[in-house]
Amino acid sequence: MEIYITDLAAYNNGHLIGEWVSLPMDEDDLKSKITEILSIGAEVCEDNEHEEIFITDYECSFMEIGEFDNPFKLNEIAEQADGLNDHELKMVSFLLRNGLVNNFEEALEKYEDVIIHEDSTMQDVAYDFIDGFYNLKDLPPIIANAIDYEQIGRELSYDGRYFEEDGDIYEYLG
Repeated sequence: MEIYITDLAAYNNGHLIGEWVSLPMDEDDLKSKITEILSIGAEVCEDNEHEEIFITDYECSFMEIGEFDNPFKLNEIAEQADGLNDHELKMVSFLLRNGLVNNFEEALEKYEDVIIHEDSTMQDVAYDFIDGFYNLKDLPPIIANAIDYEQIGRELSYDGRYFEEDGDIYEYLG
């Protein structure tokens, strides 16, 4: 996660004073970086101490970041995210993106309730669903070949726990 921390007072005076910061980082280093940005802003504006910052840009693959999000809270989130693999981050991002959770902490608690059917269609999910209950190889061909997986997939999609995104099917069990 990277955020561009900007001095708000300098910005309001027509100066873009800020710096890209990679998170997570040591909290004391983050405090020092913010103090440095504010000091430069006060110097450029030739006025008193500056106190407020905001985030003017960010790069984060798993969540959206707002202008006035707390950089220290974001630093904590980045630390927690560092402990997750790409697949787990994909599940967390799905929960946040679809409003199925309220915040990152809740997404951490619930990401295991997400199943990702990668590069799949609802028809593929339906096949796996039926195959999970019945050994399709044991069914007579007249029955096995008559199963309408497309229709079953459509029916499954109506229950609200399947989401299609970027060629994957997300199933939320929560």
